[in-house]
Amino acid sequence: MRKDLHAQLKFLREERNLSLDDLALKTRVGAARLHAYETGEEIPSVQTIMKLSNALEVPASNLLDGMETVGQ
Repeated sequence: MRKDLHAQLKFLREERNLSLDDLALKTRVGAARLHAYETGEEIPSVQTIMKLSNALEVPASNLLDGMETVGQ
């Protein structure tokens, strides 16, 4: 099932039992900014998506698939 980027990000973080603070430490991205990504208020840069994919141990394509509908 395909999910939007924000929903996929939150799902993967929760699936790995990580808090926003835990993910912030792993990615060096602030917890408030991560929350904005998860709620869809902001869209992460490609560089940030790479950091998130590494921290969540998933291919970046798992997150990027959710961006296809952005801007269409």
